[in-house]
Amino acid sequence: MSLDWIYNAISWILLRWHERWEAAGVPDGLVLGTNWTWILAIVFLVVTLRALLFPVFVKQIKSQRAMQALAPKIRELQEQHKSDPQKLQAEMMELYRAEKANPLMGCLPMLVQIPVFLGLFHVLNRLSPDNQGTTRYGWTTEQFAGATHATLFDSPLPAKFGSTASELAAFGASSGTVKVVAGVLVLVMMLTTYLTSRQMILKTGWAEDPQQKVVQRLMLYGIPASLLISGALFPIGVVIYWVTNNLVTLAQQQWVLRKFPPRPMTKGPEQPAVEAPAS
Repeated sequence: MSLDWIYNAISWILLRWHERWEAAGVPDGLVLGTNWTWILAIVFLVVTLRALLFPVFVKQIKSQRAMQALAPKIRELQEQHKSDPQKLQAEMMELYRAEKANPLMGCLPMLVQIPVFLGLFHVLNRLSPDNQGTTRYGWTTEQFAGATHATLFDSPLPAKFGSTASELAAFGASSGTVKVVAGVLVLVMMLTTYLTSRQMILKTGWAEDPQQKVVQRLMLYGIPASLLISGALFPIGVVIYWVTNNLVTLAQQQWVLRKFPPRPMTKGPEQPAVEAPAS
């Protein structure tokens, strides 16, 4: 199945924002070693996509509320069928169907964003002085050349922490500079990924369903830890996208959780220390 439609859509939004910032008078040349028109284009690509996904985000919150409301019934089922895991699973599935609750809805926004992330990764990965397909996905040759050599603090947006010396030589970039900029961004990416999950769990509590709790732990600890390795393979432009997306998510979650406060958390069995309020 061709993913060109995703690549075309991502490119279209990115290029339109780049044109808007040029028209607004943002310098297209280097300021502090940075091409701000391209940085802002990536940032507002995130803003555009998050605005489109906001209804999905609200559904995620509603699903989490429904799961929290079912917590006492889930505990009751766990007590009744603690010696029969298969029966417990069947009863919980029936409860979810009866109450129209979907325990997987909490992962939906992330699942929806995976194609977007892969699309941006593909588009930025194509940016190379050696690439001859400069007009694919709606790019002009001039736009392709501009994005290929666009930098953040003298580090090219297509460069990665793990880029080889020969790859960086094609961009005329310093290996040390790229590793510092990319390394700091990857650490910020890990931190903000952890904080987005922690913020939600602090406000809504841990799920009663063991499967849901495993998913929560994976989101809280597993994904940020995995970024320490996989982040070295991400172009700097993709890491900027990820960090910006995390910051927007933190702001959206804070707004929604204040506007629609969760039910008071009840004390359940053994909970990880992260559940204690930060204050």
